[in-house]
Amino acid sequence: MSSSTRMLRVENLGKLYRIAPRGTRPGTLTENLLSALRGKQPPKEDFWAVRNLSFDVHQGEVVGLIGHNGAGKSTLLKLLSRITEPTEGEIALYGRVGSLLEVGTGFHPELTGRENVFMNGAILGMSRKEIESRFDEIIDFAGPRVALHLDSPVKRYSSGMTMRLGFAVAANLNPEILIVDEVLAVGDAEFQKKCLGKMQEVAGSGRTVFFVSHNLAAVTALCNRALLLHGGQLHEDGPVARVAATYQLMTRSGADLGGDLTHAQRSGSGAGRFLSLGVQPFAPDGTPQPLVYNGHAVQFELTVQAEQVLTDAAVTLWIADSNTYRLIDCSSALHGKLVRLEPGETARVRFTLGELLLKPGLYTLGVSLGRPEIEDFDTIEHAGTLEVAVDPDAAQATLTLPGAYTCRYKTELIPGSDVLLSPPADASGLQAA
Repeated sequence: MSSSTRMLRVENLGKLYRIAPRGTRPGTLTENLLSALRGKQPPKEDFWAVRNLSFDVHQGEVVGLIGHNGAGKSTLLKLLSRITEPTEGEIALYGRVGSLLEVGTGFHPELTGRENVFMNGAILGMSRKEIESRFDEIIDFAGPRVALHLDSPVKRYSSGMTMRLGFAVAANLNPEILIVDEVLAVGDAEFQKKCLGKMQEVAGSGRTVFFVSHNLAAVTALCNRALLLHGGQLHEDGPVARVAATYQLMTRSGADLGGDLTHAQRSGSGAGRFLSLGVQPFAPDGTPQPLVYNGHAVQFELTVQAEQVLTDAAVTLWIADSNTYRLIDCSSALHGKLVRLEPGETARVRFTLGELLLKPGLYTLGVSLGRPEIEDFDTIEHAGTLEVAVDPDAAQATLTLPGAYTCRYKTELIPGSDVLLSPPADASGLQAA
């Protein structure tokens, strides 16, 4: 934690809501009026959206707030933004707060975009002269479409336009503390990048940023610290890489590991078929681990079955990004190991990647079986989804580099297969491109 000026202090914070018991039928207007006249109130249950939260945030810190849906993230931000009052505990803010929560929060729908800019500035305690000095910067950031409709009521704006103007106002009116909820999903990729850049600029100027997002890549790239909420309580507070890894471990086992492929959508002649795909990540010391971390080893094991006689069939596995661009290809042919099977026989092929040099994120696994450039027996474009997590022990939270990555790998035979992987009779046509 930074040793600089404290900007925010939360102590034993809690927010209680009184809700109807699960399964209770909502009363009609007549029933509710009669109950009120008779002094009868429908039964209610206590629901603590957040409770027992205590933490400090210092000047210049960029804090990510992560957790499952319903963990209490939005409630906490509303409490910090003073939109709602806490039931218990205390919040101390040492600076002007600019917040962008739900799309349209803080905007009056009947006022124009221009009027809402001045109204938000006034709420932040700024004079008209201060707002006017930043007005052009705000509108320029919001973009030409917002500028074109600046004198139209905000109720006529699209959700994207409202979000653009809202972020531009929140980030450019110089708040000492900027609070941003999961609203960037509304904008396009270009504007999301622009918003992230602006938050980095705000943090670089010594101000404090609170950022909520389910996009862990954005959180780890932007934040130096994270708070993990679970069940309305603070589960972990620490360096963003470590906390993000804990969250991913809570969320899933690192990947949809493919599993049974017998009913997967596929193409090819059908002379051979993939039966299953397994994924096993490893720690640097060689012990199995539940998550796939960038820079760590991972094994992929494929089981294939012959429907017809297979001669010199190559097994290929690839990892593709969200744009279907193939980043890594592994082929048994490149190691001179091809599958020869009689009908009904099976073989298992394992690819071991010593270092998975992919940045954190979601990737698609694809597989194919065939004779390279001659015949395709079986191809599954989406055999599974691989999630690469941030290495919690890495020195840097995230290494964001453009382009594809290369990866060393080896291919080995699994004892117990029905048939050995044999070198090709003529490998001259199987060289890597």
